[in-house]
Amino acid sequence: MNELLKTLTITKTTSPKAKPDPATLGFGEVFTDHMFILDFDEGRGWHDPVIVPYAPISLDPAAAVFHYAQEMFEGLKTYTSAEGGLRLFRPDMNAKRTNRTNERICIPQIDEDLYVDAVKALVEIDKDWVPDFPGTSLYIRPFIIATEPFLGVRPSNSFKFIIILSPVGPYYKGGLTPTKIYVEDNYVRSAEGLTGNAKIGGNYAISLKSQVEAHEKGYHQVLWLDGKERRYVEEIGTSNAFFVIDGEVYTAPLTGTILPGITRDSVLTILKDRGIPVHEERFTIEEVYKAADEGRLSEVFASGTAAVISPVGEMLWRDRRITIGGGDIGALSQELYDTITGIQSGRLPDTHGWTVKL
Repeated sequence: MNELLKTLTITKTTSPKAKPDPATLGFGEVFTDHMFILDFDEGRGWHDPVIVPYAPISLDPAAAVFHYAQEMFEGLKTYTSAEGGLRLFRPDMNAKRTNRTNERICIPQIDEDLYVDAVKALVEIDKDWVPDFPGTSLYIRPFIIATEPFLGVRPSNSFKFIIILSPVGPYYKGGLTPTKIYVEDNYVRSAEGLTGNAKIGGNYAISLKSQVEAHEKGYHQVLWLDGKERRYVEEIGTSNAFFVIDGEVYTAPLTGTILPGITRDSVLTILKDRGIPVHEERFTIEEVYKAADEGRLSEVFASGTAAVISPVGEMLWRDRRITIGGGDIGALSQELYDTITGIQSGRLPDTHGWTVKL
């Protein structure tokens, strides 16, 4: 265990909450009994780790997070294992991505072993909250906020690292069912040199307008195009996007404008294991529609922690609507979903050492 975490103080709740019915769980609506908090102060570093009852936190109204949006967050899950016990999926990757985000927005680096050990410690306290029902898991939300009270544009000198937990069902209410995607060519999510590859709230705030308009048109999510020419395919909502053309898989490269997804990395590894050609390269929405017109586009899907794999059954770009794979779940989408969830739950062998048993 990390040395700092050996000083962890645990205060358990005296008023445990009633646990929800796992068969009716939504996503991110219910929270467990406890949370982890670690403070940072300039000159002292990270200090005083605690696990305390879940409750509101008190911040000065001038705290930097409110005025200059210096904050970041992550997301990972705990799963009930087929052989009993619990499993985390690639938590070391979340810790690494946290530090990449921190570097971009001037938040202090955090020891990656401490990060993973803190997740383990909190899950151990609230392990009875992990649901054991098909399609469910315990969602883990680590985040860091700037807490120094000041009105001025500079990095904060104090922060809080907090972890909360939420038992969840499928991200989309229909589970693994095809979604409808609206192609956005007016608003942009990111551009070169900005923060598209960092996991910060601001990236999501600027996406809301487009998402609301897509919902009003009857679409579940937005496919983002590049910020300069509005032609090159980037992400689907908060997830990485994949297109199967002529039996080969295409996805946008990690050039700084999209999030380096952990599920994305897992998908690419599995595809390469199976000998399926993968192209991490720039390609245009025109090329996607041309492939659809010619019958060469067989599947589109998104990958991410929340939904794992989300197949796409319909896309609308300007006034051009296309149906993908007859609107059904594609064979590759289904195989990837079954493989990743099988590894996460221990139903399939973990040949890459991705899972961590608790």
